[in-house]
Amino acid sequence: MSDSTLTPTFIDYYTDMLCVWAWIAQPRLEELQRQWSHKVEVRHRYVDIFGDSYSKIASRWGQQDGFEKFSAHVTASAAPFEDTPVHTAIWSEVRPCSSMPAHLLLKAIGIVYDDAMVQDMALRIRRAFFVDAVDIGQLTLLLELAESQKLDAHALQLSLMDGRAMARLSADQQSARELGIKGSPTWVLNEGRQILYGNVGYRILNANIEELLKRPTAEASWC
Repeated sequence: MSDSTLTPTFIDYYTDMLCVWAWIAQPRLEELQRQWSHKVEVRHRYVDIFGDSYSKIASRWGQQDGFEKFSAHVTASAAPFEDTPVHTAIWSEVRPCSSMPAHLLLKAIGIVYDDAMVQDMALRIRRAFFVDAVDIGQLTLLLELAESQKLDAHALQLSLMDGRAMARLSADQQSARELGIKGSPTWVLNEGRQILYGNVGYRILNANIEELLKRPTAEASWC
């Protein structure tokens, strides 16, 4: 058996937890993991899109009624996708100040637990916001959600307090800048040579992965 069949191909998946397009992409992520199983490993990374959501929404959608306009935009964007519904209260009533607490907690979970738990909790946090209209900008509520899933809140808090989770989140921000990540969601394949950004259809994503897996591991890049 060759090394290529033993070593998974890595995909760095950059998202912001408050990004509706990352929520819409969730079924594609799940299908990718079902189809490729051990051949592909998705590494969840986080990019700052809604780090300061109030300033972002006010500047792009208006000071007076920006949240209402943005809420309507998010609802309309998600409407064609039955598998990823959104609550009408998000942004119009429930307005997280920042996505960073959720990103930070997920980095803490990655320190204490494995990647499977990170993926599970990322989905639960997204669903809490988009479906249940929970303010996931509040670290207290995020820790309560983690505890409800029997995660060790004390161990998570230690990795938050001693800086390890922050260091990992900082590494994500740095790598996003180096790769020129434009937004969420972004799929990075082939060690940064292929970057798929935005509402990418599953067939396109799948075709890129298929082509990548066909290449010999020792094949040199053309440039």
